[in-house]
Amino acid sequence: MAAGLVISAPASGVGKTTLTLALARAWRNSGLRVQCFKSGPDYIDPAFHAAATGRASVNVDSWAMDRATISHLVSRGTDADVVLAEGSMGLFDGVAARGVCGTGATADIAEMLDWPVLLVIDPSGQAQTAAAIAAGLRDYRPGVRLAGVVLNRVASPRHEALVRRALLDAGIAVFGALPRHAEISLPKRHLGLVQAEEQAEIGKLIDEAARFVAERVDLDAVLRSAATWSPQPAASGLSVTPPGQRIALARDAAFSFVYPHMLEAWRAAGAEISTFSPLADEGPDPGADVCWLPGGYPELQAGKIAANARFRSGLRAFAETRPVHGECGGYMVLGTALTDADGISHEMTGLLGLETSFAKRRMHLGYRLAELATPMPGHQAGARLRGHEFHYSTILAQPDTPLAVVHDATGAVIAETGSRRGQATGTFFHLIAEDQ
Repeated sequence: MAAGLVISAPASGVGKTTLTLALARAWRNSGLRVQCFKSGPDYIDPAFHAAATGRASVNVDSWAMDRATISHLVSRGTDADVVLAEGSMGLFDGVAARGVCGTGATADIAEMLDWPVLLVIDPSGQAQTAAAIAAGLRDYRPGVRLAGVVLNRVASPRHEALVRRALLDAGIAVFGALPRHAEISLPKRHLGLVQAEEQAEIGKLIDEAARFVAERVDLDAVLRSAATWSPQPAASGLSVTPPGQRIALARDAAFSFVYPHMLEAWRAAGAEISTFSPLADEGPDPGADVCWLPGGYPELQAGKIAANARFRSGLRAFAETRPVHGECGGYMVLGTALTDADGISHEMTGLLGLETSFAKRRMHLGYRLAELATPMPGHQAGARLRGHEFHYSTILAQPDTPLAVVHDATGAVIAETGSRRGQATGTFFHLIAEDQ
């Protein structure tokens, strides 16, 4: 029997990830087995979850995934004592048009799993109004239950007392209050937090967060507020077609944005995955059937990628006879040139004609539904793929055959069609699930 809890907030930037990591590590330190999940499309937080718990974390997404897929993914928490689902953005924030089984909101997952929500509230610049916000979230949607609140970044004992009293008057439990504490701030970058693998001191930071939170939050009360959850292991796996039998996967600090559930599904379908590092000037395994370049931060490593001749020549040789696919950052590297934030243009692999620039940043963010106009590895023309796009690059040229007709969550057609040239294909969206 596990205790299930969703950690959410009224908005982004309130402290959900820090509290999730602290609770997970504190309970793990006490001898409990903790399993984390991330609601919505996010590559970075699950790696932090794994660092805190010692167990792989995966994404669950109501816009892109059906209920059977979500149930299958969540079933990995069957043997845990505590299961935490960290939300994204605000509790009810999703897209306007419903997807497979929801809008992508954290509330969808909370209602689907019947887990109560632990709210992180930042009352900076307010006092009793924080209680009105919490009460509004509690009452907004039937079927979504509120466990209680943890206050974050309280200014003083007097400030805490005012907010606590208002929350208790509203019938909302307060499990603890945290003052500002710079030592547990996670460094950020333009796509979110700096990746866990890039932070040598991440273990110490999580330990400090766990110590800090354990001193100020009633962990036993939080645990008692969670739902008793006894799921049955899912009978079937994910319905995901691997792009090949033997997959060469680019994997290093520049190419790290690949969903864990996708890799697990590929392996479960019998695929073999070998990794290589473009930053270490390595090419794909010549014995592989297909090469996959995930997204990440190639713009931060563009000079090094451009200088790594063995990687570039190895990839070009591979693409002469076998498929190569790139997602977002990987797509940019398959292109002709990438201009970095300083306006310096770097030559990429030239397998596609795509030219991109970070000199003038423009955010592209949202769910994507793509209908393939031509095949790509693992999928035939006509396949419908659900994914997510998040980058700050601008297209300077996209001259090749469009890979797909791509719609955003409202149904509008967007310009980021992806490309195909010979054996090379690429998309700006990251694949999450096939549309059944």
